[in-house]
Amino acid sequence: MRLEAMAVKIPHVDGHPNRVAFEGVLTVVNAASDKAPAGARGHRVMLTREAAEKALPSLLGMAVDYRPGWDGHDARRKIGLLTEANLVGRRLVVSGYLYARDFPEVAEAILAHAAQAMGMSYELADARVEDMRAEVWKLTRVTFTGAAILLREKAAYKETSFRMAS
Repeated sequence: MRLEAMAVKIPHVDGHPNRVAFEGVLTVVNAASDKAPAGARGHRVMLTREAAEKALPSLLGMAVDYRPGWDGHDARRKIGLLTEANLVGRRLVVSGYLYARDFPEVAEAILAHAAQAMGMSYELADARVEDMRAEVWKLTRVTFTGAAILLREKAAYKETSFRMAS
């Protein structure tokens, strides 16, 4: 197993009312997406491990967002912060905090869904595609600009996951 990791150290505050920890699998590397993500013009995509490794620092400090209905992205509905990103095997595992006191209805809705129903999706800028004519776009360079929490069935990758700390 190969592990690449990065984190921003946030001091622990016992019982902080607005900081609820989460962990999730944001994506898998070197595997074609199960369906085309938004912005890929109908193409499935494959994020290379090398591109993900180089882009890990761009994830730290980025926001986590959601869309009512849990079916996509809304960069203007930022509800949390990414503080750690690790490549564990082929999984890109992230963790951070949700602002549960600021968005109690969102935290309650997440908890109301079965943990196995929730997933994640990444947000990118400056993506380089090896061959724009290919059926599956191979992403060779990316900058992460955030992440979204959504229903796993709506995510481009079915292997994603999301869970709040209990």
